[in-house]
Amino acid sequence: MTSSLSPDLSDWLDASAGGLDAGTLEPSGVVPKLAASGLFRGGLAPDLGGDGGDITDAVEAIASVSERSMAAGFVFWGQRTFIDYLVQSSNEALRQALMPDLLAGTAAGATGLSNAMKFLSGLEGLQIKARRAGDGYELDGKLPWVTNLRPQGFHVAAAVAEEATGATLVIAIPSDAAGVTRSADLELMAMRASNTAAIDLRAVPVTAAQVLTADARTWLPRVRPAFLGMQCGLSIGLARRGLAEARAQLGAGRHILREPLEDLAAALVRGETALREGLRGGSFTTAAAPLFELRIQLAEIAQEAVSLELQAAGGRAYLTASGQGFQRRWREAAFVPIITPSLVQLKAALATHRAGAAGCAA
Repeated sequence: MTSSLSPDLSDWLDASAGGLDAGTLEPSGVVPKLAASGLFRGGLAPDLGGDGGDITDAVEAIASVSERSMAAGFVFWGQRTFIDYLVQSSNEALRQALMPDLLAGTAAGATGLSNAMKFLSGLEGLQIKARRAGDGYELDGKLPWVTNLRPQGFHVAAAVAEEATGATLVIAIPSDAAGVTRSADLELMAMRASNTAAIDLRAVPVTAAQVLTADARTWLPRVRPAFLGMQCGLSIGLARRGLAEARAQLGAGRHILREPLEDLAAALVRGETALREGLRGGSFTTAAAPLFELRIQLAEIAQEAVSLELQAAGGRAYLTASGQGFQRRWREAAFVPIITPSLVQLKAALATHRAGAAGCAA
């Protein structure tokens, strides 16, 4: 996986990281800024408006952005994941209608499928119900935590359960549909300029033209590798930056940290390689457990990298002025384990998987 950010974008991210974290900068500018550098086109076929390559190029781009600002990386993940849903959908008309504006950054796409991914792993039921209404549906329910919900307008992908038949669908819901209510931005500890809010749906009318898939149980395993793989880009970027900052501060008396730093860097490379190979080879579609394990490993590497940065910096990291960058990364590291599906949820799913495998073996 290789990616390089333009000097203009790198400078903007470095200058804006603190404001994006604290919420003092306007969050709606993030998507247009990333789009202006062409980042949403990476890993997309040219006939879809992309620059070619594969999904690992998108992972690398998200990692590169997250090295400088995880708030921007998180928004990037939401936009690019919604784009991938369109790519994986058989709804050609919806793809043609939405893709140009998404790639240009003039429209926002949000992934409300965190609940669906937990549903797929047997962790919870779907939170949105659908009932037939003419040729379409009416939706009721809530999405308690969704990123990239730009107040100027957005499309959010949500999995719904049809009440009459039990069928599961994934629908792209526009923010201007009747009955859609967006909350104020959530009061997050960090990464506040990410347009993260809740959505309430009350008798929201949708048509068949907005359906991404009418069979979510079959479709979700196809989109899950990119969903989680691109999510891993957040951890990879944070880990790289933590390791780089720690190395830069290995002065007198800190040499004892060199070996654990190099060991952790090697573990990060192994994780990136395994992720790249699994995404390119397609093995994560039929075997989710290795992807879950990688998501956990990379999150733990990111947290350990920031911890090593603290040890290398010493007291300077704890001072308000000199430790601003570290303190932001420390807060970002606290977010990594709770990104849905959280590490606890992934570990529970793995435990269930292993128990089932052991039962079959017996």
